[in-house]
Amino acid sequence: MNVVAIREEPIELYKLLKLANMAASGGEAKMFIGEGLVKVNGVVETRKRKKIVGGDIIDLDGEQVQVSLPENTAK
Repeated sequence: MNVVAIREEPIELYKLLKLANMAASGGEAKMFIGEGLVKVNGVVETRKRKKIVGGDIIDLDGEQVQVSLPENTAK
């Protein structure tokens, strides 16, 4: 499983898919989410603007990433 670092939380799900290179564009990310292809912490998520925080695990077509925050920005 890969780790994706974000600067601040929360981040919207479709933006995270772009950041993690799981989608080529925001539109593609929104399409994947709308079609029910994305899971957040093991549950299918269809909200494009779902707030994602450090520790969340995102799964798209078997590719998983875990979200992390750099040490100095953790609350």
